[in-house]
Amino acid sequence: MSSLPKFLGIHAAPPKWLRWLLTALPFSLLLLIYGLASDARQRENPSDKLLPPPAKMAEAMYRAAFEENKRTGEYQLWTDTGASLRRIGIGLGAAACCGLLLGLTLGLFAGLEFLLLPFVTFVSIIPPLAVLPILFIVFGVDELAKVMLIFIGTFPLITRDIQLAVKKIPREQIIKACTLGASQLSLACRIVLPQIMPRLIETVRMSLGPAWLFLIASEAIAATSGLGYRIFLVRRYLAMDLIIPYVLWIALISVAVDFSLRLLLRTRYAWYLEARE
Repeated sequence: MSSLPKFLGIHAAPPKWLRWLLTALPFSLLLLIYGLASDARQRENPSDKLLPPPAKMAEAMYRAAFEENKRTGEYQLWTDTGASLRRIGIGLGAAACCGLLLGLTLGLFAGLEFLLLPFVTFVSIIPPLAVLPILFIVFGVDELAKVMLIFIGTFPLITRDIQLAVKKIPREQIIKACTLGASQLSLACRIVLPQIMPRLIETVRMSLGPAWLFLIASEAIAATSGLGYRIFLVRRYLAMDLIIPYVLWIALISVAVDFSLRLLLRTRYAWYLEARE
């Protein structure tokens, strides 16, 4: 262990410039490896589609973003992005709101906890993709089934996480508030809710990945627009020059949303981050 560089040790505290360097290093290596592999395949076969060069991907992405579709009159990238963001926003937003309300209730009221928590736990164990055919049968192949898949896939986990966060609040706070005459509603809204809001934001951050998975799966099966729909549509043509940029675009959107939520935590709930350190 003594032979490790100082910035890799247990007590390491690398300077800011080194943190940025270490962060960029894996991405730089990945780009370098892809560039070399793509160049080698293009030299061997200029019409190779498996590893398209960056110029071809940029050209395909430009057409999708800035050239109007002659058949529909839409700009493909922005139409797909809007459709996917609408679905994931409604599904994950509804799951966050319902999970917050139910998790708060289960954490405060022991009777309801024994009544509903085992059922919520049971639902959370069921793989959401396994019920996708049922959702299409019950709700049809339109927007509702896609939104419901995202909701069912994230709501139970958000509920359980919020319930655990409520349970971690010192019981003395609850007792003192009740002793001072606080009603159950004011106790929940003015004492408990402000303390669990940052945990809700973190839980939503952690749910972004599964939410995208459920969205892509539902769009791949039954959709006429959306990022997942487009990826699975063009795969039959081996259009890697569009598939790879679309995947990177999804990653960029997720990073932007994650950064926004982390920024909200730092600015609005700095006390939560300080207490966790």
